[in-house]
Amino acid sequence: MLQRSDKQADRVEISPEQLSDASTKAERMAKELCRPMRVLGWYHSHPHITVWPSHVDVQTQAMYQMMDEGFVGLIFSVFNEDKSTKLNRIEVTCFQSINQAMEDYPAQYARKEVPFYIEPSNGIGKACMDSLVQLPRILCQEEKEAFSKTTDGTDLDLITKLHNVSVYTKSLCHITEVMSGPLIQALENRLETNRSRIQTLQARKLDIEKQLKEIDNS
Repeated sequence: MLQRSDKQADRVEISPEQLSDASTKAERMAKELCRPMRVLGWYHSHPHITVWPSHVDVQTQAMYQMMDEGFVGLIFSVFNEDKSTKLNRIEVTCFQSINQAMEDYPAQYARKEVPFYIEPSNGIGKACMDSLVQLPRILCQEEKEAFSKTTDGTDLDLITKLHNVSVYTKSLCHITEVMSGPLIQALENRLETNRSRIQTLQARKLDIEKQLKEIDNS
């Protein structure tokens, strides 16, 4: 997960340095997991709106494909409430860009859907767990850097300073409320589920061992 260089609601921008760091991270993960790893694409979310890529997304994807023709984009549409069930619906799409313009004409990029599959897993891998823990840190770092910009080389009056500190504190509290708190609760629930499952498996193991002894004795 990378830190945003622009926090506007309709923007998804990261620095070139972080793009380079992503490849370095893939190399480190390859050694940790003892399997080939490389950067396959990029992803971002569309909160409260449709999952389909915007014209900016399609152009960004086309730029990435100039460096790697197999590069793909993922978009997750989140926080969309289904009107009939009143439940939040999560959608995801995988796409590439194709140039629909005729030869010698300016490029006109369009979305091309790419089929993909989600493989179920019984547990959370170390890499995924590290990412979950890292996300609140990234969000806090973004707020810290934004707050630092208000104090660098500026002669502010006391009221303005207090206001900036209050906004910064409120932002950190909001991250704790909507991210850190639910994350800790989810992990605690998962831990309790795993403990219960272990007890069930241990009881099953004892039952099987008892049955095997009865078979041997007979």
